[in-house]
Amino acid sequence: MNIYFLGGGNMAAAIAGGLVRQGGYKVHIAERNEAARARLVRELGVSVSESLPELGADDVLVLAVKPQDMRAACAGVQTNGALVLSVAAGLGIDTLSSYLGGTRRIVRVMPNTPAKIGLGVSGMFADGLCEADKAAADKIMRSAGDTVWLGSEEEMHHITGISGSGPAYVFYLLEALQTAAEQQGFGREDARRLSLATFKGAVALAEQSTEDFAALRQNVTSKGGTTHEAVETFKAEHIAESLAKGVAACVARSREMATQFEAV
Repeated sequence: MNIYFLGGGNMAAAIAGGLVRQGGYKVHIAERNEAARARLVRELGVSVSESLPELGADDVLVLAVKPQDMRAACAGVQTNGALVLSVAAGLGIDTLSSYLGGTRRIVRVMPNTPAKIGLGVSGMFADGLCEADKAAADKIMRSAGDTVWLGSEEEMHHITGISGSGPAYVFYLLEALQTAAEQQGFGREDARRLSLATFKGAVALAEQSTEDFAALRQNVTSKGGTTHEAVETFKAEHIAESLAKGVAACVARSREMATQFEAV
């Protein structure tokens, strides 16, 4: 199978890298920037060009340019029946179809940045595609991590707020824990190491456990103990509610962006 990428940014490189490691695909990336093309060849060993070669019905085209640049990037692109995967946030299938001459053989994908190391998770949605096309799209994205198929396009906004933007929330918390460690007298490197090890160990424990997150928290929270004091402080500061509000704001912004693109 030939897989062509339109755009060679970080997400394109992450997915393409997974495909190269998995093997069995011919991967080609169309990227306008000469320096970026050189980097992609050097780091991934893929073929590159300034513009897309001619596509065929058995090919796959991955749209990996910024949403605001998508219309211009797709101008003149002839899909010739190729299966299209779009990783652009906020661009619905109707909008993408209008950019690509009316094709509906499109899968929307919301990946996240851990795809770079094969630990991503991608929300996926297709409208009326055959099972073979969905299976092909799923296999491609599983080269970069896990996949979750959604029942409606509206859910693409929801998954954007959870896993799509979620790594930034984790990095925010890591940053906060590192800062707190430094305030307790640890040096910057030790504070970073402690924060990373704590998150990594907790996630690994949760993955291996059959208990839910609340039970795992309670297992290390003795009433009146040290952890209890910290958790009660978090509750008093409404940390969980703030996180939920942040997710809701992300979802609202995703809907707003979609409306803006539809109006163009």
